[in-house]
Amino acid sequence: MKVTEHIENAGGKTLISFEILPPLKGGSMANIFKALDPLMEFKPPFIDVTYHREEFLYQMQPSGFYQKFAIRKRPGTVGICSAIMHRYECDAVPHLICGGFSKEDTENALIDLNFLGISNILALRGDARKFETDFMPEPAGHEYALDLVSQIQTMNQGIYLDSGIEKGSRTEFCIGVAGYPEKHFESPNLIMDIKYLKMKIDAGADYIVTQMFYDNEAFFRYVDMCRAAGITVPIIAGLKPITKLYQLKSIPRHFYVNMPEALIKEAEKITEDAQMKELGIEWCISQSKELKERGVSCLHYYTMGDSSSIRKICSQII
Repeated sequence: MKVTEHIENAGGKTLISFEILPPLKGGSMANIFKALDPLMEFKPPFIDVTYHREEFLYQMQPSGFYQKFAIRKRPGTVGICSAIMHRYECDAVPHLICGGFSKEDTENALIDLNFLGISNILALRGDARKFETDFMPEPAGHEYALDLVSQIQTMNQGIYLDSGIEKGSRTEFCIGVAGYPEKHFESPNLIMDIKYLKMKIDAGADYIVTQMFYDNEAFFRYVDMCRAAGITVPIIAGLKPITKLYQLKSIPRHFYVNMPEALIKEAEKITEDAQMKELGIEWCISQSKELKERGVSCLHYYTMGDSSSIRKICSQII
């Protein structure tokens, strides 16, 4: 079932969904099941599976030449989504990114997903690799998420890269895109960011999932601005509890989000990670309750491998 259909069928009830990371190279599906099993009591209608490009390290060899080694490689999202759907009988939403994919690679991935009965895609540009100052698209690949949305939408119309294919099978992908309540770090301002978002919606995107945020007012303001810009699709709220002291600095640095003054004041009283985890859970519960009261269609939790914290939060808002 499509994400938008789940939201429509909920009849105004706030849904709960989760996002997981594929295991690193050498990991197994058992680790994913171990993380998800405790969360399935909350009956998520769908689970997102992220995708990350390989990261490389160059090491000098005795010959004097450098050899490239993959140091972070995660198993394929397609197989993980299939395993999740088979085990839990809920929909899986694979993330599809521009980085590392040519247009042909993207089409082949979409064909595989369609064969497996996966009907939802989150279309993202992806981040620049660590050694890149700016995002570099794959040769013959997409530079922007807008282009990726357009390719998926053309396949929904039965149009493939090979112009010789006539009457190709129409896919029926429901397309999600990312939204940034405090703007994407590359956008000059929030107004321009929403303008780019509107372009993705006009190209065929069906719903929006936001970046994590810790100030609900920023989310409500963002929704109002999106609606004023003519964006009418569902906007899903992305949430992640802070669980360690260092995250007070690392999350703003890596994800370009602000920490509310009230949260920082409470955090300044804390000296241990265990206390920070408790505060982070309480803050996320408070966020979640307010968002639910305001009629947000879906709360989407970034688990980051920490099922216990997410379970404590969800148990307080169901």
